[in-house]
Amino acid sequence: MARADIVDLGRRAKAASRALAVAGGAAKNGAVLMAADLVEERCAELLDHNAADLDRARAEGAAEVQVDRLRLTRERVTAMADSLRQVAALGDPVGEVVQGWVRPNGLRIERVRVPLGVVGVIYENRPNVTSDAAGLCLKAGNATMLRGSSSAAASNAAIVSCLREALAKVGLPEDAVINVADTSRQAAIDFMQLDGMIDCLVPRGGHSLMASVREHATVPTVIDGDGNCHVYVDAGADLDMALSIVVNAKTQRPGVCNAAESLLVHEAVAAEFLPRAQAAMPDVELRGDAASRGIVPTMAAASEDDFAAEFLGPILSVAVVADLDGAIDHIARYGSGHSEAIVTADLHAAQRFCREVDAAAVVVNASTRFVDGGELGLGSEIGISTQKLHARGPMGLRELTCVKYVVHGDGQVRR
Repeated sequence: MARADIVDLGRRAKAASRALAVAGGAAKNGAVLMAADLVEERCAELLDHNAADLDRARAEGAAEVQVDRLRLTRERVTAMADSLRQVAALGDPVGEVVQGWVRPNGLRIERVRVPLGVVGVIYENRPNVTSDAAGLCLKAGNATMLRGSSSAAASNAAIVSCLREALAKVGLPEDAVINVADTSRQAAIDFMQLDGMIDCLVPRGGHSLMASVREHATVPTVIDGDGNCHVYVDAGADLDMALSIVVNAKTQRPGVCNAAESLLVHEAVAAEFLPRAQAAMPDVELRGDAASRGIVPTMAAASEDDFAAEFLGPILSVAVVADLDGAIDHIARYGSGHSEAIVTADLHAAQRFCREVDAAAVVVNASTRFVDGGELGLGSEIGISTQKLHARGPMGLRELTCVKYVVHGDGQVRR
């Protein structure tokens, strides 16, 4: 696809965004609900397209964790449809008055939520991102340009066809959801440089994608960053609870960004807890510091890179810390700013952890796997921002809007 073709797609999305920005809630909800129905009705067709993607991925030597991120099942298709329905059930943020006041001269001022315009999403593997991102953007009044990876090309195209058909059925422009089928590197660069067409770019993927975005993107970008998530087991932890949380955070779905990658244990409970953790996760390779290996001699040695890694697989770095300060310092040194958890019955320790750990989300006595748009009641998410801009953490409907000032007067002039 030539650059001119990418630009044409951008112009079409921009035109559609103007119509969508003034669409009523009923029309937007109707499109989202219709898309959910079509996704569910065409489950067999989606699975056929996904099977082709899976076969190609395996033939190209993809790791099992990548295959799992790519895989659709009947349950996952149903979850995609349910996620769309949850988005439709949420309140419409567009038009919400965030703040209002009256000046001494009588001017009435409001800050009102409005759509961003066109949201570009460039992402890897996971086909559910296609429906999640488009559904959220549509509800928030934004057009969406989707550029997935070659590994999920057939799956993504099939999902987008459901979304576009749904838009047409309720009288909204089909181009409010556009799939950029060209998965070449040059097409990705052209996509990141659609100035004046893409109002906000959200990349979701690994290090190479993020590096490319930082090098080439000329449009505003919100980074969906790495998830080197820690669970810290404090001296005051209920160790049964801690074990359940650590096992869930690491093994429930290890190939996602909110899975735990690092385990920190207070030295007062390490001798009791670490052998239990190893026994409870026999398929997880533990890589520890000297203190951890002194307790569990079969544990592999962890390198500096291991402590900073997002493994996205059955590997967990382990460190024993002297106290809460040690845990906070370790997270500050190696964390990626995504999600960090503490397990403790000590209220003061929990409060300090929440106050002092610098991350998009902090979790007390629960799994990091809950740092997810759907689990937090946002319906779904377009990504999890690790930046400190207008959006941080799971990006739901409100993070897909901005505000405009509306000023009402009755003839005031400035002197």
